[in-house]
Amino acid sequence: MSTLAGKPVEKLTEHEAARELERLAEEIAAHDRAYYQEDRPKISDAEYDALRKRNAAIEARFPRLIRPDSPSHRVGARPSEKFAKVVHAVPMLSLDNAFDDQDVTDFVGRVRRFLGWGDDKPLVFVAEPKIDGLSASLRYENGLFVQGATRGDGTEGEDITANLRTIKDVPLRLAGKAPKIMEVRGEVYMTHANFAALNKRQEKEGKQTYANPRNSAAGSVRQLDPAITAARALNFFAYAWGEASALPADTQWGMLQQFKAWGFQVNPLIRRCETVQAVLKFYREIESRRAGLGYDIDGVVYKVDRLDLQERLGFVSRSPRWAIAHKFPAEQAETVLLKIDIQVGRTGKLTPVARLKPVNVGGVVVENATLHNEDEIARLDAREGDTVIIQRAGDVIPQVVRVIREKRPRSAKPYEMPRKCPICGSHAVREVDEKTGEEEVDRRCTGGLICAAQAVERLKHFVGRDAFDIEGLGGTYIETLYDAGLLKEPSDIFALTRKQAELDRVLREKRAEQSAERRAREGKAAPGSKAKRKDEGESKLIENLITSINNRREIALDRFINALGIRHVGETNARLLARNFHTIGEFMAAMEGKDALEQLNAIGGIGDVVAEAIKDFFDEPHNRKVLAHLLKEVDVRPMAAPKVSGSPVAGKTVVFTGTLEKMTRQEAKARAESLGAKTAGSVSKKTDLVVAGPGAGSKLAEAQKLGVKVIDEATWLKMIEGL
Repeated sequence: MSTLAGKPVEKLTEHEAARELERLAEEIAAHDRAYYQEDRPKISDAEYDALRKRNAAIEARFPRLIRPDSPSHRVGARPSEKFAKVVHAVPMLSLDNAFDDQDVTDFVGRVRRFLGWGDDKPLVFVAEPKIDGLSASLRYENGLFVQGATRGDGTEGEDITANLRTIKDVPLRLAGKAPKIMEVRGEVYMTHANFAALNKRQEKEGKQTYANPRNSAAGSVRQLDPAITAARALNFFAYAWGEASALPADTQWGMLQQFKAWGFQVNPLIRRCETVQAVLKFYREIESRRAGLGYDIDGVVYKVDRLDLQERLGFVSRSPRWAIAHKFPAEQAETVLLKIDIQVGRTGKLTPVARLKPVNVGGVVVENATLHNEDEIARLDAREGDTVIIQRAGDVIPQVVRVIREKRPRSAKPYEMPRKCPICGSHAVREVDEKTGEEEVDRRCTGGLICAAQAVERLKHFVGRDAFDIEGLGGTYIETLYDAGLLKEPSDIFALTRKQAELDRVLREKRAEQSAERRAREGKAAPGSKAKRKDEGESKLIENLITSINNRREIALDRFINALGIRHVGETNARLLARNFHTIGEFMAAMEGKDALEQLNAIGGIGDVVAEAIKDFFDEPHNRKVLAHLLKEVDVRPMAAPKVSGSPVAGKTVVFTGTLEKMTRQEAKARAESLGAKTAGSVSKKTDLVVAGPGAGSKLAEAQKLGVKVIDEATWLKMIEGL
């Protein structure tokens, strides 16, 4: 016991107070572990409360001395006005999904082929329940918790440090020895019992209840007031890591054991499996126990155990090659298809949407479901008035699975897709593929830029989470501002910051119109004194919106390309383009050149269809004009090449051809990219190096014709040896 323990708080010097706060933080953390993790409390509740009370008293007298691992963080701190953004040092990538046994078998086969391993070589996986919660990343420096963030878009998340500190499963100080920097990742979730208790409190207090534990956990951890989060009884399972100055283990399993030693909760059901059969047996076991776990899971995750193999396997697009999520079958429900509406997307695609009689599916009330396209409607023979089975595909996107024909009303008529756009009246056609001569599956509006739906949807895409991510500028605002003439193209969004008075007027008029309509429906009188307070609140919302817009005047190249809404170019292809061209200037210059298609086709992963769509976009004068306006408003950050010390291939374009003997072609490409190289699928005058193995054919001939440097596999391996 410290000699300071009995000294009155008012008599402590600042130096003594700092020492006492350090002691209390360590002692209270130890008691928390004994109580919450080991179920073996070492002191009475009264003694524990006395320790926390003393800690609070010292902090009140010496607020400058509050520690990052202070126990006071567990009960919340001062509310935040908004969440700051956090750029992840190591991206938080998503997982590919498997939906049946064959998908899992195929995954294991892909891993073995990439590594060049036969079926007889042992390959161990770690299998773990996939928690249905909110992903979070916790950064520790010298063992102290200093920052926590949401996953966000995988590259950038929200700073929720204060809220994560309130969760008892999150150690504020790691027990034992820890690396200088350690970023622990996992899932914030809410148990069924705590979810039921929360909804009971919400209902009693006349507040809105939550649809399911996942939404409840996500909403709770994103409260601006950490005291609210503290009252929500959240939990956290650790299962992964991001940036680390050193790793204490060489296997996934070993890392999980270290997490437990540091004071984290690790799911006790996690198991090591040495065969595909063992993996699938574990899946069946977890599926049968799912309902009784006390928390929500939506599948099982399989990860290659050895970390050196994880490093060799690397990543493809935005997911690791060494892991996959085996999802549980989607939950289904029966309801009535009331109406089929048509939505027009940013590329002109007409998507039929089923408007449903509201029904609960897996804890979520579903009112709408996709019908995909007219071929799918014909296959289902779906008609308005039908009784249908719906499911949440992957437990996320509602879709119509089948029609119960024996319940069909006599008045139900076959559905016909409109031949004209319901928004602008232009012809809606199914384009013909020039190469195959077959009709495309989707019907599209031919109105292009004269179609308001396409313009509005493009703007919605532009501000979306995977693009510019402008908080507060939702679909309703965009529609209102478009109708008012304030938004026509992306650059107009940034011009709004110079039109605050006009923006304020339009939004006030819209709110007044909506209020009048609502009062008319409800038969209520005109508003009274509350109107002024609402006006003040709306002014604050507009100020926040302008701040959000200004905060997004700088953007990464891949997000910028994705935001442009080029057909067939989403997150994955945008990232491929950004990695290849590095800057917006280089990208635009290449697209204006005569060999644009050649350059695009040389990028691994960019096929003919995507290349043509990109070229078509830049060939359109209007698009180039819109892009020029936009670049006057924003700065586009270059796509940084991987930081590779001494790499002889950084920035070079490499093509592999022929048979490689020491590694698979896939692994060779992944290794080259990890060293900062760009890999291409064909040889062009932009190619810097061709690695040719036995059996090299046309690519080798093209390289020799163009005078491109050619080496064999042995020379390649010697070149990258030790890197």
